[in-house]
This record gives sequence, C-alpha cells and structure tokens, in this order.
Amino acid sequence: MNKRKTRETPPPAKNTNIKELLGAWRVSFDPDLVITALTHRSFAFEAGGIEHNERLEFLGDSVLSIIVTDYLFRHYPEVSEATLSRMRGAIVSERTLAQVARGLNLGDFILLGKGENLTGGRDRDSILCDVMEAMIGATYLSFGLETTRSIVETHLSRFLDNAVELGKSSDYRTTLQEYCAELGYGEPLYDAVGSGPDHQRVFHSTVSIDGEIAGEGSGTSKKLAKSEAAKQAYFKLTKRESDAGTS
Repeated sequence: MNKRKTRETPPPAKNTNIKELLGAWRVSFDPDLVITALTHRSFAFEAGGIEHNERLEFLGDSVLSIIVTDYLFRHYPEVSEATLSRMRGAIVSERTLAQVARGLNLGDFILLGKGENLTGGRDRDSILCDVMEAMIGATYLSFGLETTRSIVETHLSRFLDNAVELGKSSDYRTTLQEYCAELGYGEPLYDAVGSGPDHQRVFHSTVSIDGEIAGEGSGTSKKLAKSEAAKQAYFKLTKRESDAGTS
C-alpha cells in the first residue's frame, strides 16, 4: 500500500504579536480578520486550504484607490485629470505600498509557505503590497470608510504630500499613453507572461505601438513588468523623436 504524502507544516510568522502590529497600524480589530489579512496563499495551501488574504486584498485595493483619489482631488484643485491620474498611480503603486509596509515591519507578521519564506518573500515588494491592501480591506470591513481614510492618510502622508513630484516620474504607462496620443500613434498594447514556481514567479512584458514591439520589461508582478516595458518604450520614442528633430 502506498503511503499518503502529508503536507509539510508551514513556518510561523517571525513575529506573532498581533497587538504590536495593531499598535503600529493605529487601530485594533478582530485578530482572526488580521490573521486572514496576513495569510499568503502559499501558507494557506500548506496549512490545508485555510482562508487567505486575496479577497481582502481585492477589497483593499479599491478602497485605497477611492481614498487616494478623493484626497488628491480635494488637495490639488488646480491639477489636471491626467496629472492627478499619474499622482494616484505613484501613490498606490506596489513600490510605495511596500515602503510603507517596511516602515511598519509588516513582513515579520506575514504567514508564508516554506518556499516563499526561504526565498525572501517577507521583503518582496509584491507580497508586502498585497498585505498592505489586505489590511486596508480588513480595516474597511471593521470600521467603514472614514476610519480607514484616517489610517491610510496617516500611513501614506509623506507620499501624499509629495504627490506632484512622485507623479512626474513613476507612472510610465500613463506617460507613454499620453505621449503616443500626442504623436498620433495608436494605443500601447501590453502582453505579459509569467514563469517559474509560485514562490519565485517572474513576469515578462512587452508593449507594442502600431504593431511593433517598442519596449520590454520584467518584474515580480505583471504591474511592474508592464511599467518597465512602458519606461523602455517611452525613452526609446523620445530619443527617436529627438534624433529626428535634429537631423
């Protein structure tokens, strides 16, 4: 008789003091909901299929977007829609949210599967960003919009205050789209494929303009890969236009 292979027990978080986390988060709510927000799908699978944080992440992403959009609309009344879009993109980006997460030592509290834990998942931008969004979603479920707004604006304050400068350089997808429209090119079209195991997933993206590949990029998420591809394409186009203007 074949012996049934049992799943390995996933490792615990580096820090299991939920009160410490909630103190840093600045509001306290149901510990079970906190645990769900901290549970990566790799841990959930190894633990036998328990609930993970992806639904909370989905909710938190939308709540974060409306809070940041509302803040920028009210605090920057003279800024155009296009610029507001770039500013928002910079603030809700994976990189920004990961920086905030590191300031809260959020990585120490995340529940990760063995593979993610061994390969640096606690400090990976994509995972830190997802847990930030899940914590925002959990806060919204517990307290509603106004308390969540206060928490988000507190933790993102330095980025909100510097939104104009951040928006100038970080949202290359929007910048590329506007530049293509200005030059009369077609809409940039993106394609992204992932490779590797779940705990070391890498995405490669291309962006095509008028049927030709104009840029390529890689990253730990589709969003990052597409942003890198857009950045390459933007600088390639601007150089080409500059060279054409001086010839």
